[in-house]
Amino acid sequence: MTKPVEVLITLPFPEALIKQLSEVSPRLHIHAVVARKVDEVTPELWAQVEVLYTNRVFPSPEQAPRLAWIQAHWAGIDHALEAPILQRPGLIVTSLSGASAPQMAEHAVMMLLALGHHLPEAFQHLRRAEWPTGRWELFSPTELRGSTVGLVGYGSVGRQISRLLRTFDAIVLATKRDVMHPEDTGYTLEGMGDPAGDLVHRLYPPQALRSMLKLCDFVVVCMPRTPATLNLIGAEELAVLKPGACLVDISRGGIVDHNALLPLLRERRLAGAALDVFPIEPLSADSPLWKLPNVIITPHVAGFSVQYDQRAADLFAENLHRYLAGLPLYNRMQLDLGY
Repeated sequence: MTKPVEVLITLPFPEALIKQLSEVSPRLHIHAVVARKVDEVTPELWAQVEVLYTNRVFPSPEQAPRLAWIQAHWAGIDHALEAPILQRPGLIVTSLSGASAPQMAEHAVMMLLALGHHLPEAFQHLRRAEWPTGRWELFSPTELRGSTVGLVGYGSVGRQISRLLRTFDAIVLATKRDVMHPEDTGYTLEGMGDPAGDLVHRLYPPQALRSMLKLCDFVVVCMPRTPATLNLIGAEELAVLKPGACLVDISRGGIVDHNALLPLLRERRLAGAALDVFPIEPLSADSPLWKLPNVIITPHVAGFSVQYDQRAADLFAENLHRYLAGLPLYNRMQLDLGY
């Protein structure tokens, strides 16, 4: 008889989702234990676990001798890269890349439209109950139609942004680590993203980032945080942007250098920025970003969705099918690259 596979889920999934996962195969023995710390799971259970679905609960290698695969609850696990268990030879680690793509892409496009149509300035007049003079000069928009939008990172989120921007007739450029292989090999929700890599007008290797940026009216940063991407968008990169360009950051804090960004926003060298992530979160109340009239601040919410857990369960179920069949798993992480 084929041996059972012990699966531990440390997130509070609803019973319906646990049932959905259980129905993948009778070989699966699913243990749902809501835990925020390793010691909230019994040593006996850790000793049995072969597959772990978790947010931030990572056992030591000694605690989980049979652990073969970790499915992370997020697209990025930069917060856990130093966990000793991740260094175990042969351990498979997969992300939820793709599960956040719909909502993050919508957030990004919403911010592109808001910045292009001067909504931060409009809301200031709203709060003052003031009908402004010089409305043509104040509110003539930079339309997405005909504008060039640069995507820094062409993963699942960037690909879905590209799909949405096609509706607006925008010119879409993007950076990608391996431009010779534009196709997407990760998990993609049906009818979304850019599986073949043919919705982008041009791909640029990371070394040509500045060449892309100088062409852009709008820039969206949507890449993972790794040692190679920290402060990737610094003073030299921001300096090549067109005067009046706008920046949207939905990636991770630390990729955009805020010390370099601030003076450009103050001086209106850049028309505006929409920032969802910050080097230190929560953003300090004394940060000058709060008071800049051309900045939209959201508290790291671009990935939020009431459908997130369902999408997560769908992806995990697909990977469980593949695991049991001995097939390659979706979103296998390259830990040496950080994503």
